[in-house]
Amino acid sequence: MTQLPFSQACDNNKDPILQVIDTIFSTSTHLLEIGTGTAQHAVYFAEHLPHLIWQTSDQLQYLDVINARLAQYQRPNLPQPLTLDVTSVWPLPMAAHIDAIFTANTLHIMSKVMVEAFFKGVGQHLQAKGQLCIYGPFKYAGKHTSQSNARFDLSLAEQDPSRAIRDIEWIIQLAEIQGLTFVDDHDMPANNRLLHFTNNIN
Repeated sequence: MTQLPFSQACDNNKDPILQVIDTIFSTSTHLLEIGTGTAQHAVYFAEHLPHLIWQTSDQLQYLDVINARLAQYQRPNLPQPLTLDVTSVWPLPMAAHIDAIFTANTLHIMSKVMVEAFFKGVGQHLQAKGQLCIYGPFKYAGKHTSQSNARFDLSLAEQDPSRAIRDIEWIIQLAEIQGLTFVDDHDMPANNRLLHFTNNIN
């Protein structure tokens, strides 16, 4: 069997993330993951949250890896991935029952335009009282939380000037524009955070 791409960071952070989302998504039924990547999170969380349909999605070039990893597990709550570019029309009908959205380590590799499009998509598709969780590094009042994050931010800019660790204040502002309420900011390992929002639009 061909060795699938493996992210050590995903393997390291899956349990701390699960400890938080296990409570947040306890009553959710249909979750959309944006930027599934290697699908390591998807298969692990789907196993430990069997009540939740975990709908994976990513850009077209990543779907072969996602399909291959999902095929190894074939869990009933892991449907086939969706081809999703946040800047295009999301392949979800407005009536789709999406009461949870999760994304990990994506906002800092998106351009500002893509981050704005991400929140517009969340605002369009997340049901009333639905939950949004965003995992990754963030800045506070323009300052990094660690020297390692500052170095990581520089490396992102070297790869692509449109990439950057985002200010949490801007993220909260974008969420509020879409009717989302900031609920909590969870401290996570390796200088990361897990931001929790809920959709209060009826």
